[in-house]
Parts: sequence; C-alpha cells; structure tokens
Amino acid sequence: MSAISDVYPVLGLSIRSGSLELRGLTDDDLAALGALARRGVHPADRMPFYHPWTDAPVEEIPLGMAQYHWGVRARFSQAAWTLDLGVWVDGELVGTQGFSTTDYLVTRTGETGSWLGVEHQGAGIGTRMRQAMCAFVFDHLDAAEVTSGAFVDNPASVAVSHKVGYVDNGVSRKKRRGEVADHIAFTLTPEAFVRGEPIEVSGADAFRRLIGLDRA
Repeated sequence: MSAISDVYPVLGLSIRSGSLELRGLTDDDLAALGALARRGVHPADRMPFYHPWTDAPVEEIPLGMAQYHWGVRARFSQAAWTLDLGVWVDGELVGTQGFSTTDYLVTRTGETGSWLGVEHQGAGIGTRMRQAMCAFVFDHLDAAEVTSGAFVDNPASVAVSHKVGYVDNGVSRKKRRGEVADHIAFTLTPEAFVRGEPIEVSGADAFRRLIGLDRA
C-alpha cells in the first residue's frame, strides 16, 4: 500500500454523471466544504436536518464539518458505515451526498442524505446527485432498497425523492429544535428508480472489499 486511498478506499472512489462528480473528501476538501457551509445551507427560520448542525455559530461550522467527517472515517466498519462523498459540478464543490447503513451485508439497504450550499440550490443538482448515488448502490453495491426522509416543510427534498422514484412510507413525529415536527419516510426499489445520466465509476472494487461484499 502506497497511498491513503489504498488504506481507506472511500478516498479513491469517484462516481461521474455528466458534469457532476461524487468523490471521497480529502482533508483539503473538508476545509473547502466548511467554507461552503459557512456561506449558508438554508434559511435561518427553517431546519431540514435531524441534527441541527447549521445552528452552530458560523465561525464554528468549518471545524464541526471536519470533525464530523473525521468521525465518519474513524467509525467506518462493515457492521455500520456511512459513505459521505463530496459533490462537484464542473469542478466546483457544491455539497455532499451520503448513504448510511447498518448490517448492510444482511439488509442490503441504507438511507440517503445530502446538502447543497445555498448558492447551488434550485438548479436540479439535488436530483442529479441523488440519482448518481442510487445508481451506484443499486448497480455496484447490490442494494435491494434505498430509503430517505424529509420534514414535511422541506418541499424541495420531498420533490427530489418523488422525482427519483421513492414512494411515501409513512409519516412520523420527530423532535426538531426542541419541538415536534412531522417527518415523511420514503422507500426506493430498483424497479421504481428513475435514472438520470449514466454513471462512470472508478474505485468500486476496492470499496466493495472494504465493506465485505468481495473478499480479497
């Protein structure tokens, strides 16, 4: 092994779809990602996330961003893992797209989650990056199902789920900023998946071995 991507293959993974690329985040990328988040992710009177990380003081967001991704790396195991990839469009970092799961070797399912810098919203990028991630997990990781969720007052996220083919799977009540909020669950199967542009993937074989799908 001669590179960190050999040790942690997430850093060698790339998923391309036209002008869009999802790839592993280096430490230098984390600094740029923190600066992007610091410029804004959503209006102050809204909260689209389960964990309100954007409520932190703006000067603390870059460090918090780096610490979160360092923690994802440290906790990565075949029993429970999160694939959080940076999203670039025409070479510009615009946000992240994730897929989180436990017991994947048994369940073959996981949940998507994402965010975009506010200046990149409303241009269809959210749909494209979700389609790219779902295509990857269905076609390259043998997924049988993908789930997602959104608060009912986050119509943009709900719309992306519907565009990609997810179906509603119930409404539950969750705590958000100390108050209750209605939350919609979504489920997507390969048969219902509405694909976007074809994807080109590099680094999939090493990632499959990392999560236990293929034995070295």
